[in-house]
Amino acid sequence: MNLNDLRDNPGARKSKIRVGRGIGSGKGKTGGRGQKGQKSREGVSIAGFEGGQMPLHMRLPKRGFNNIFAKDHAEVNLGAIQKAVDAGTLTGATVDHAALKAAGLARGGKDGVRLLAKGTLTAVLNFTVAGVSAGARAAVEAAGGTVAVIEVVSPADKAAAKKGVKYKERQAHKASFKA
Repeated sequence: MNLNDLRDNPGARKSKIRVGRGIGSGKGKTGGRGQKGQKSREGVSIAGFEGGQMPLHMRLPKRGFNNIFAKDHAEVNLGAIQKAVDAGTLTGATVDHAALKAAGLARGGKDGVRLLAKGTLTAVLNFTVAGVSAGARAAVEAAGGTVAVIEVVSPADKAAAKKGVKYKERQAHKASFKA
């Protein structure tokens, strides 16, 4: 056998059909789309339409819930922090959102950082975070550090503060509509 004798198995490569190129091709005139109607036209996509039958996505029950008031915290584990301290990427006695972001530990988290207890911490660090689990707080304090929980103000509340409306007044105003 020579290199110039190499061939694909019969039927391994299917040749492309040139649609709409004359009646001799077998796919000319209407191009395999049938006669007239919406689906024979260009650019028509009837996604989910099942010929008048109730579509599948409407037959299935709705499920789940998306909480629009949920806080978006960047969750960071103590084990990851200890690894960063050992590697030298996280330095300094006080650790906050900016320091964790710079070390590559906290991604996102527009409402701040939440500290979780997975892993062990031996370094003495002082944390300033938006949230902390009970186990993480105990582990940090056992290592000799402290945890300060701060309230991160949302962009909507910052905008309201700029307009001169205090957060508590806004909440009381909202509550008056519910009562």
